[in-house]
Amino acid sequence: MSQGRKNGKRPQQSATDETKHPGGAPKAGLEARMTAAKLLAAVIDRRISLDGILDPVHGNPAYKQLSEPDRALVRAILVTALRHLPRLEAALAAMLDTPLPEGARALHHVLIVAAAQILHLDVPEHAAVDVAVEQANRDPRNRRFAKLVNAVLRRLVREKQEVLDATRSVSPVPGWFLERLTATYGADAARSIAEAQLTPPAIDLTVKSGAANWAERLNGRLLPTGSVRLPSFEGAVSSLPEFEEGEWWVQDAAASIPARLFGDVRGRHIADLCAAPGGKTAQLVAAGAHVVAVEQSANRIARLKENLARLKLQADLVQGDLFAFNPAEPLDGVLLDAPCSSTGTTRRHPDVLWTKGPADIAKLAALQAKMLRHAVSLVKPGGLIVFSNCSLDPLEGEQVVAELLAQDPGLERVPVSPSDWPGLEDAVSPLGEFRTTPAMLPASDGMTGGLDGFFASVLRRR
Repeated sequence: MSQGRKNGKRPQQSATDETKHPGGAPKAGLEARMTAAKLLAAVIDRRISLDGILDPVHGNPAYKQLSEPDRALVRAILVTALRHLPRLEAALAAMLDTPLPEGARALHHVLIVAAAQILHLDVPEHAAVDVAVEQANRDPRNRRFAKLVNAVLRRLVREKQEVLDATRSVSPVPGWFLERLTATYGADAARSIAEAQLTPPAIDLTVKSGAANWAERLNGRLLPTGSVRLPSFEGAVSSLPEFEEGEWWVQDAAASIPARLFGDVRGRHIADLCAAPGGKTAQLVAAGAHVVAVEQSANRIARLKENLARLKLQADLVQGDLFAFNPAEPLDGVLLDAPCSSTGTTRRHPDVLWTKGPADIAKLAALQAKMLRHAVSLVKPGGLIVFSNCSLDPLEGEQVVAELLAQDPGLERVPVSPSDWPGLEDAVSPLGEFRTTPAMLPASDGMTGGLDGFFASVLRRR
């Protein structure tokens, strides 16, 4: 696993990116940009997950055929374009005397790919322009617009700073999402959350023990969650000290919160439902719990097994539908980190805002409610259920819990105390539930700020 490209740094490129091959052959980098435009269309027009498209084994064939430097360029372009999409569209609209014709989506994607490079990536500007013009010339749908592409993008280069300044007032998230953020958090907080998703996330580590010592050893920052935040670096995480020895694992600070809400778990029997990739399972095992990790996907449970093996931690792994999971004896606790819209993870998954919508949130909330009811049935009286997910929408968090409590008098909420979480007191609601947002944990000491948006609530069966 490697740290993603930070803003302002050059993504690795294919050699001679700005030159033309002899004999009128395609410009170097053309295939990468064509692939980027095609995959951008798949995400925003067909709502296909970026992770799926970029999967090295099962991903898009055109992407898989590229060299690793070109793959890196495609990833950088796509992530940047999706993070800044409304502003890129506003910038291009300002360069056009009239809007693009109806149905000119292929041309739109070519321009967005080029604009993302010109405005936000450290690549040669003339290369971005020249390759975009060649893209237009090679596509029968766009050939008649090649001169327009050239004129628009060259003007964008000339007026780059003015355009960046002018588009800062444009929200970088889609309208439906900004409306829901505003309704939940208020206008000011909504703007802060929207802006926070423009910053790539830091790398946070969960360590087995001695977090303060690890923070010092890695020149990192000890977070209120007990996580260690690394300074920016280039290279593979696996190159860091004691990776092979399994002394730590990568886990966003917010994702480490739910497992900690059980308190002392030594000797307790806990099920981790929807367990892969295993960070929360690892936390519980390292803290002394006997853990059953349940995961439906064969590929994901294989990954979970591999991760636990590196960490030298053991759990009972169960592959199958969680609704079919019924242990012989009631459990002391269940952790349900439920499938959700993932709107709290847009710093690392910017495609979420373009592949999901309100209907998806409602559908997922209904599934979560069903899962939570089953989770409750698995614990003994006095047992705890920690329900969590990485959505920013209360329909998938607070409302799921409130409705279940109203329906089941055999359950009670166990409030989290803000005093137990110094530095994250604002993340604890008046009801004692956790609600983090990407705008929390401000940057300090040269470290990237923020953390994923997470909801977590603790319930007890009476």
